[in-house]
Amino acid sequence: MKFTASFIALFAAGAFAAPSGHGLAARVAGRNRSSQPKLPAVNEPATNDTNADYSTNWSGAVLTSPPSGTTFTSVSAEFTVPTPKAVDGKSGSSSAWVGIDGDTYTKAILQTGVDFSVDELGLTSFDAWYEWYPDYAYDFSGISISAGDSISVSVVASSSSAGTATIENLSTGEKVHKALTAPESSATLGGQNAEWIVEDFEEGDSLVSLDNFGTVTFTKTSAGLSSGESVGNDGADILDIKQNGKVLTSASTPSSSEVVVEYSG
Repeated sequence: MKFTASFIALFAAGAFAAPSGHGLAARVAGRNRSSQPKLPAVNEPATNDTNADYSTNWSGAVLTSPPSGTTFTSVSAEFTVPTPKAVDGKSGSSSAWVGIDGDTYTKAILQTGVDFSVDELGLTSFDAWYEWYPDYAYDFSGISISAGDSISVSVVASSSSAGTATIENLSTGEKVHKALTAPESSATLGGQNAEWIVEDFEEGDSLVSLDNFGTVTFTKTSAGLSSGESVGNDGADILDIKQNGKVLTSASTPSSSEVVVEYSG
């Protein structure tokens, strides 16, 4: 699905945020930015020392099923915003986020995070966003983000068709919050997956060029359950991005409350 020009203009003129792009120029141009469910790297079995699975767009850790009799109802973490660098002199982007569903359960994803972008001259920009896939991502207003800032991100599902996304800049005290509903009746949450991910996201109909985001370390990783309990990332599947036969990231889980994603391309 693509927004028409008139719909985008109407949406941007209202109280909602405009579709997110990579950097100001992209947003002004009205390009559509969207996270996607995990896209497996076709015919790319895991062969690395960490036994990570390969994906063309996700790197990080995923809990692929909740404890028996429960569902995932929230996911949260903190991370420090990196300084992205251009790869081979080309502009690029990446995004760190937490989310519910989108791995083994592909009908919907409730997610929120921060895009890290860099242009050919090395100028960086950062966008905080929220998304209920399959709708597009939308930028938060009222929060500024810079390299080195400490960020708290969380999503909470109050039901299969309603939830909230919250981002707080712990360095500045700014906090934004958005109540969301499923964009269509077929896009309800299953509560089957919990994720801490760095993504090569999609703009238009293709993945953006992945920038060198350095290292993103998710700390205080937690997934809430419908039972009222919470779990860390123990037992999570590890994902690395592999494109055109080349592994571009290295993900690990040093502890049950920490997920580390390094650019290795």
